[in-house]
Amino acid sequence: MRALVVTEPTVVGLDERPEPVVGAGEILLAPVAAGLCGTDLEIIDGTIDPAYVRYPLVLGHEWCGRIIGPPGTPDLGRLAVVEGIVPCGHCPACRKGATNVCATYDEFGFTRDGALADRVSAPANLVHTLDATVRVEDALLTEPAAVGWRARRRANPIPGVRALVVGDGSVGLLAAHLLQMWSPSGVDVLGIRAAQKSLVAQAGASFITEPVRDGGDHGTYDLVVEAAGTVEAVAAAVSAARRGGQVVLLGLPGHGKTVPLAVDDLVNNDVSIIGSFSYTSAAWREVVSLLNSGRFRPGFLVTHRFGLEDWSQAVSTLRSAPGERGKVVIDIEGSC
Repeated sequence: MRALVVTEPTVVGLDERPEPVVGAGEILLAPVAAGLCGTDLEIIDGTIDPAYVRYPLVLGHEWCGRIIGPPGTPDLGRLAVVEGIVPCGHCPACRKGATNVCATYDEFGFTRDGALADRVSAPANLVHTLDATVRVEDALLTEPAAVGWRARRRANPIPGVRALVVGDGSVGLLAAHLLQMWSPSGVDVLGIRAAQKSLVAQAGASFITEPVRDGGDHGTYDLVVEAAGTVEAVAAAVSAARRGGQVVLLGLPGHGKTVPLAVDDLVNNDVSIIGSFSYTSAAWREVVSLLNSGRFRPGFLVTHRFGLEDWSQAVSTLRSAPGERGKVVIDIEGSC
């Protein structure tokens, strides 16, 4: 079968791989479409924390596919999404529902082959079928949406919250879109690309280039979500929180990078800083429920589509496409 393989850092190409062997308790899927993100670029470039990747590797951790086997499997032909994190199910973290920090880190597209291929085999308990009304464009965004949803759960905002999202990429836009479900008084997106204004508006937020401040040293936001993954973004997020506010960090600035923090200000201002890594199985199920109910339709974020054979152009677009850029998608089946 075809597969987009990173053999080692900087060595990537479309290759032939043996079809996966479907083990006991597994389901075979034909990937339909997969999104690319900045982490895929880090895997290609070799800049990702080595604890979270195993080369050689088939890319693809944001995807949806159709169930095609084995024979007798329920829901053959149905569109489905698959949790990327493969928890052990029995360590202390898993037992309390914190599957994102399972003692054994294992994830599609990182430590095991991902979905930029013609076939993927996955544990049946991680496969979630979708309603026939769910579009491919919406389904393939389940993974980054679950990241944002889990962060929202960590912050537990209340109606009327004034929120800021730092970062105008896909994760930031999804976070801003999801925040609308909690009837905020307003959501701003702090970005650096004016071309993103239309996508920010579709997410229900306002595009800004400077965070709103109270006229002094404090920001005015009850909740700040950092989704840009840079040292500068983290610093901006912390300074934008009001007294008593919360800051949730989603982005990964790079292994070993640090941010200077004025600890006295954090204490005196009673600011909470929360790290949120990936998503839990519970967060994934909740996003699937939102999709199936029709309450969540994030497909407006898909702005670029390429075939699997055009993967190089897709990667280049993700790196430096001019103009508006939401989610860059590789359409494997040809139906997106």
